[in-house]
Amino acid sequence: MTGTAHRLGSAPTLWDLVARRAALTPDDPVLIQAEDDPAADRTLTFGQLRDRSERVAAGLHGLGIRPGTVVAWQLPTRIETVLLSMALARIGAVQTPLIPFYRDREVGFALRESKAEYFASPGNWRGFDHTEMAERLGTRGIFDGYRALPDGDPAVLPPPPADGTAVRWIYWTSGTTSAPKGVLHTDRSLIAGGSCLAHALHLSASDVGSMAFPFAHIAGPDYTVMLLLYGFPAILFEKFAMPGALDGYRRHGATVAGGSTAFYSMFLAEQRKDPDTPVIPSLRLLAGGGAPKPPEIYHAVVREMGVQLTHGYGMTEVPMITMGAPDDTVENLATTEGRPPDGMEIRITGPDGSVLPPDTDGEVRLRGEAVCQGYLDPVQSAEVFDPDGFLITGDLGHLTPSGHLVLTGRLKDVIIRKGENISAKEIEDLLHEHPDVGDAAVVGLPDAERGERVCAVIEQPDGAAPLTLPAVTRYLRDQGLSVHKLPERLEILPTLPRNEALRKVLKYELRAQFS
Repeated sequence: MTGTAHRLGSAPTLWDLVARRAALTPDDPVLIQAEDDPAADRTLTFGQLRDRSERVAAGLHGLGIRPGTVVAWQLPTRIETVLLSMALARIGAVQTPLIPFYRDREVGFALRESKAEYFASPGNWRGFDHTEMAERLGTRGIFDGYRALPDGDPAVLPPPPADGTAVRWIYWTSGTTSAPKGVLHTDRSLIAGGSCLAHALHLSASDVGSMAFPFAHIAGPDYTVMLLLYGFPAILFEKFAMPGALDGYRRHGATVAGGSTAFYSMFLAEQRKDPDTPVIPSLRLLAGGGAPKPPEIYHAVVREMGVQLTHGYGMTEVPMITMGAPDDTVENLATTEGRPPDGMEIRITGPDGSVLPPDTDGEVRLRGEAVCQGYLDPVQSAEVFDPDGFLITGDLGHLTPSGHLVLTGRLKDVIIRKGENISAKEIEDLLHEHPDVGDAAVVGLPDAERGERVCAVIEQPDGAAPLTLPAVTRYLRDQGLSVHKLPERLEILPTLPRNEALRKVLKYELRAQFS
C-alpha cells in the first residue's frame, strides 16, 4: 500500500492520517527543511512526525492545553510549525493559525474573537518582535513555537480525538469587511480538500512536493493531507525568494512546485535567464490557485519550461473547489479553473437564486464536504448559506458543458495579491481618517506577477497638501496595516466617479481607467 491513499472511515481525524501513514511507511521522508546553508537542511520521516508530535502534545498537555482549548499560532513554514499543529490535532485542541506577516490589527482581532488561551510565537523573526506584540495585545499563555517546542511523556495524553466532524480550526479571511472573518473548519473538511487536490493532480509516492507559502494559510493543511494520504515528501521554505530558493528545489529533486500566479511568473523569469537549461531539471508540474491565471501564463510555462501547469479555485471557506488535471485539454487548462471533484456541487445562480444553465454567467455557489461550517459570527454564518445549504461565494462565473468552471469576476470587494485576500474597505477606512483625504477608493489592478496589485484612488479636499505614494504607505504602516496590503500605486482625481442615484463610487470605471 506504499504510495497510495489509505482508505479511512467516514469521518477520520487528521491524527488518524498521521498515525496510519506512520504505520505504513515510517521511514519515508515527509518534510525536508531547505535552509540557506545546504549543510543545515533537515529531514523528518512519517514515523518521526508521529512520535515527535506526540511528545510535543504531551508538553502542551503539561502547559494546560486540553481538548477544545483554543490555541493561536503565528509561525513560519518550518518543521517545528507542522509538529506543533499535528500535536494540537493529537490533543483535539482548537487551532487558529495566523499568517506570520499579520500585525497588531489582525492578530489582536483574531485573538479577541477566537478567545485564544495560548499563543505560539516565533519571537523576534525577520526584524519584528512577535512576542512583544503579543504582550502588547495582552495575550496570555505565550510560548516559543519556533525554537523550543514543549516536550513530555506521551503516557500522560488522553486518547486521540475520535470525531472528525467537530470544529477544530479557525482560519481568517478578510472578505469584504474591514474586520477579518473567522472561518470554521473540521478535520473532515480539510481532509476532503486535500484528498481531492492530490487526486486531481495525479500525485504518487515518487513525487517531491514543496511548500513555499505560509503554512498558516489554508493551503497548509491542504498540502499536509496530500502528503499523509499519498506518502510523498514536501520541501519547506521558511523564506522564499528567487533565485535563492532554486538550489533547494534542485538538490532535493522537486517534481511539483507552485503556489499561485506570482510563483509561476517567478519561475518563468528564472527560466528566461538561461532558456536552454531547465531551471529545475526534476520538475514536471507547476500547480496552484488563489489568484487569477492569465491564459498566456499557462502557455508560456508549458512552452518555455517544458512542464505542465494546472490551476485551481479555492478559498479559505472551501480550500479545494476545482482543479485542473494534468491530462486535461490545453484549452481547458489555459482558460478554466478545472472541474470540481466528486462530492463538490457547483451552482451558478441568477440574482433571484435560480439555477442558470451552462455557459451563462451568474454567482458561484458551493456545497460539499470541503465547505466550512460557517463563521465565528453567527450572523455572518446565517448570511453565507442559501436555503439549500449552498455557500454563497460572491464570485461570478459559468460552467461549461463539460463541467469546467470559468470565473469572470467578483461581487465581493476583495483584492487577491499573491494568493492572499486583501479587503479594500479596510484600507479605505484607514485612508478616510487622513486629514488630506476627502474620499478614497481602493481597487485591484491586473498584474502578471502578483495576480492583482493594490491601487488607492484618492479625492482630496480643497487646500489639502498633495499626497504621494510614500507618504500614504508610511501613514498606513503607522496605523498598523500589514505590509502586504499597502498600495503599490496612488492616483489622485478631482472627483471620484459615482452613480447618480446613491452616489456610490463606480469602481469598475476606476479599474478600466487605471488597468
